[in-house]
Amino acid sequence: MTTAVLPLPSRPLLALAWMLGAIASFVAMAVAGRAIQVEMNTFELMLYRSAIGFVVVCAALAAGRTGFAAVRTVHAGLHLRRNLFHFTGQNLWFYAVLLVPLGQLAALEFTNPIWVALLAPVMLGERMTRARLVAAALGFVGVLIVAQPGVAPLGPGHAAGLLSALCFAMNLVYTRKIMAFDGVLCVLFWMTLSQGAMSLALALPGGVPAPSAAVTPWLVVVGVTGLSAHYALTSALSHAPASIVAPMEFLRLPVVAVLGALVYGEPLHVAVFLGAALIVAGNLIGLRAESRPSGD
Repeated sequence: MTTAVLPLPSRPLLALAWMLGAIASFVAMAVAGRAIQVEMNTFELMLYRSAIGFVVVCAALAAGRTGFAAVRTVHAGLHLRRNLFHFTGQNLWFYAVLLVPLGQLAALEFTNPIWVALLAPVMLGERMTRARLVAAALGFVGVLIVAQPGVAPLGPGHAAGLLSALCFAMNLVYTRKIMAFDGVLCVLFWMTLSQGAMSLALALPGGVPAPSAAVTPWLVVVGVTGLSAHYALTSALSHAPASIVAPMEFLRLPVVAVLGALVYGEPLHVAVFLGAALIVAGNLIGLRAESRPSGD
């Protein structure tokens, strides 16, 4: 005899509050990333970010009930592959932040769930459904509208933005695998430790600069928001299903677009919002199909 598992109660307002916290974290990270790259490259930025995050995670582990026993894992290979993709994606994202208008970059980031839908059948053995193909097609059209090839000049920043979304999708696929065995603090511990080591190896040949007084506060912002964004997203999903939480992330586009216009004088293009709407529509089609018992 099997016991039915009751669904967790949905608290959409609480989920929205957490999503607003995640959006604030992502926006602050983007602004800080631009400010830091006046003095540092992405590898140096990631080194300081990982070091700050590692200290925060270690403090949380030390205060926890199980202490550092929580970081034990027998799936080191999965953690390594996850962090290689996340590290690559994060460096590409910080590089794109410097070159691409924030609203356009945010729209390109919305392709992440579509990449996951296409990769999951290969990486996780999940079934490729008609809904996933429709979602991918809408997402592709949305990207073309956002990037406007042939109308607006495309540069390495656009390629970096799309590649970062692909890397983050691979990161999410591996995170799904890891979370079946290890907890959140275990994932964050190995993330900050391994990515700190990767950053150090890549930054050392040119020398690691000491941050100036002007950049130091921005490094703290990046280090803290790198953790708070993931924590807030996870908390939002604990209060409402993905089909409710995912559309809330669309709020990030107008926020960062207006911020880019006010702070950096970036133009507000209707095409960015239209393309992002198509990408989000594709995501919603995929989420709705996945929530059905039959799955197609």
